Amino acid sequence: MTSLTVKLLADAATPEDLFQGQWQGRPSKLDASKPYLDDRWNQGCTNAWRVWEEIVPLGYQGSYQRVRANFREKRLSPNPLTARPPSPRVVAGWILRRPETLNETEHLRLKAVLVHCPELDALTGHVRSFGQMLTERQGEWLPQWLDAVRQDDLPGLHTLAAGIDRDRDAVIAGLTLPRNSGVVEGHVNRIKMLKRQMFGRAGFHLFRKRVLLYS
Repeated sequence: MTSLTVKLLADAATPEDLFQGQWQGRPSKLDASKPYLDDRWNQGCTNAWRVWEEIVPLGYQGSYQRVRANFREKRLSPNPLTARPPSPRVVAGWILRRPETLNETEHLRLKAVLVHCPELDALTGHVRSFGQMLTERQGEWLPQWLDAVRQDDLPGLHTLAAGIDRDRDAVIAGLTLPRNSGVVEGHVNRIKMLKRQMFGRAGFHLFRKRVLLYS
């Protein structure tokens, strides 16, 4: 050892004082999980072991000691951590996307949101199961999906389920058969867009012009 290294070790009052020089700025295995740790800390979970058990199945490959050190730093910090929570639009985007398209940070932050909101957790399950029916043409599972939705206290989703139930056969066909009217609907939307660009949105004045034109 050099004399500078010996002096550094001798003068260090805490382990954090040793993290200098070549150790500063290095990426850590915990970096991707830090937003999740911040969210859980803000939610009142100060048990490092419990949070470590939560992030390991989500892809964290580091040691428990790193998580414990992060929580120790939070406890010793003079300023309370106030991480900005994700907006509803961002959370909705995480829920509507395929789970495999979320990166590790997004996956961890979504889990932090769902942990303390059972209703949103249930909604996420229903949305993703419906997305699977839609993309994999599994319309035969629609009755079971409707029954599962009705068992949860989600009034907004109950309204959607009631609307689907009124036209159940057509929805099952749309979720099962390879044929659809997507191309026709696309042309209709394009024509409507062109009409709005030429004449503006439909209103009484436009209706009056049409009546006078064909009268």
